[in-house]
Formats: sequence, C-alpha cells, structure tokens
Amino acid sequence: MSESKHPFPQMRDLELYALEDRESLVEVGDFCQVPEPVAGFEGFVDSLPDIYAGTDFKSLVGRILRARVAGKPVVMAMGAHVLKVGLAPLIIDLMERGVVTHVALNSAGAIHDFEIATAGKTSERVDTQLPAGQFGFADETGLGLAEAARRGARCEGADEPGLGRGLGRMLLERAPEHLALSVPATAVRLGLGVTCHPSIGADIVHMHPACDGADLGAAALADFHHVCRTVSELAADPGSEAGGVWLNVGCAVILPEVFLKAVSVAINLGVDLAAMTTGNLDMIRQYRAETNVVRRPPGDGFTLVGQHELLLPLLRMAIISKLEGGRV
Repeated sequence: MSESKHPFPQMRDLELYALEDRESLVEVGDFCQVPEPVAGFEGFVDSLPDIYAGTDFKSLVGRILRARVAGKPVVMAMGAHVLKVGLAPLIIDLMERGVVTHVALNSAGAIHDFEIATAGKTSERVDTQLPAGQFGFADETGLGLAEAARRGARCEGADEPGLGRGLGRMLLERAPEHLALSVPATAVRLGLGVTCHPSIGADIVHMHPACDGADLGAAALADFHHVCRTVSELAADPGSEAGGVWLNVGCAVILPEVFLKAVSVAINLGVDLAAMTTGNLDMIRQYRAETNVVRRPPGDGFTLVGQHELLLPLLRMAIISKLEGGRV
C-alpha cells in the first residue's frame, strides 16, 4: 500500500523492542509434567458420584474414547490461557497419543505458542507495559506471526494453506530452542489438524508494521474452511453411533463463534451431526461458549467448570488410564 493511501502511516514509526529484553510472567520451567497413568486412577474415575459434574465428567471421557476408537475427530479448541498456564506439554501428549486430532487456536494462543517456542517465556505485564507505550511491541513476535500468515496464505507445493499450518511449518524450519513445546509445530509434524482464527485488531501482532492484511485474511479464511471440513467429519459413519468430539477450552467468544458457523455450514450441506459431542471447559460459564458450543448445536453437550491447570490434567489422566486399562 502506498504511503498516500495508508490510513495511518504513523504505524510504520512504532518503536519496537527485542522479545528477550521483555519481562515475562510465564517461563517454561514452570510448565506441567505429563506422567504415565497412575495406578488406581481408572478406579478413582469410576468412583466419582453419578450426579451432576461427576456424571458429565465420566460421560465426556467416555465420548472421547469412543470417538477415538471409531476414528472420529477429537478437536481441542483452546483460548490462550490454556497455553499461558503451562499446559502445552499436556496438549502435545494427547496429540502424540492420538487422542486429540485437531487443535484450533485463537490468535492470542498462537502468540503465546510462538513466544514459548522461541524464547521459553511469554505473557507480558500489561499494567506496566501499557502506560510506557510498550505493550505488544516485541519485534520478533510481530515478525514471526506475519511470516506465519505469509506462509499460510502463499503456501507452495503440497503444503496446505492456513495460518495454523503456516506457523507450525515456520517453527519446524527455524527449530528454536523450545520447539518441542509448540502445539502447531507438533500438529504439522504429526500430520494432525491445526488452525488459527484471528480477530483483526484484537491481537498485539496486528499493531506490528509487518502485519499484512491480505496474508492474514487469506490464511485465516483457509483455516475456517479447514474447520468446516473437520466439523463435517464429526458426524457418525453409517451404521455407527459414535460421532466426533469438539472441546472448547478457555475461549469465551472467537472459537465458539467460529464453531457455530462451521456447524451451520455442515448442516446446510446435509451433514447429520446428531451423534456429535461437545464440551465447554472453563473457569466460569461464558454466554457464547455455553450457548454456541453446548446448547445450540445438535448432539450432546457437556459443561465442566474448573481451573484449566487442574481440570485438564484430571481429564488427561482419566483418558489415558482407561486407554491403558483397555476400558474403551
């Protein structure tokens, strides 16, 4: 875009700083561990009361296992907080075990993932950064996500388009120190689904002068189409009662809205989603997540309220304990 046509050319004069120089609140040394199944945990899960959340927890675990056996997708749609509280090893473990087959991120999640893989730290102190005019201006982060969008929009050869895939491929090529903690890179390496769904103007990387709206839009639209395909695959196969599972974890607006539109596309195309299972896992009940993920779509929906750093390790251990015990 020419200087004369740029609506706010001062964006090119922004002062940036190095990511390594920024104080961050989260470091990889504090991330969760992923232990093997604990003896007796399967029995602990079975011992939970068949009332309210106890019933829903066991039902959701069972639906995830049933979907896995039937070869149906299990999607983890995550807000940024899931990665910010150190759960990347847990998500990656479930991907490597073949439990989670598709990961959907909002743009904030992609930002945290990039910073974790690149610098081993993430999450700035907004209360002090904002008054100083420094909030969101880590140069490497903006450049990295701009490059991911470029790769996702202008992919070459056999590469599929999409912002999530662009980020994963870029990180695999760069091989930063903490690459093993990147969810998109792991998804690309394993051949699993990975998508990223930005809201232009809502994320710090959109302030960076390198951000290209054409690349971002093309890559994001490709990822919406990927999600539409995945949601259509949540339907049960002929002669089977097992559908796929969509889990919304810690995202209040963007991913629930994306999911609802993908559901509408699938139904419009004649896909029967009656066997689909949805789950909303968050610290509190949020209107759009509860409405667009649990209540409105076809199939059965479950809500589990709890801190991510406690609830997700419990869910993971319940799943892998039953897998190891052959209780699928």
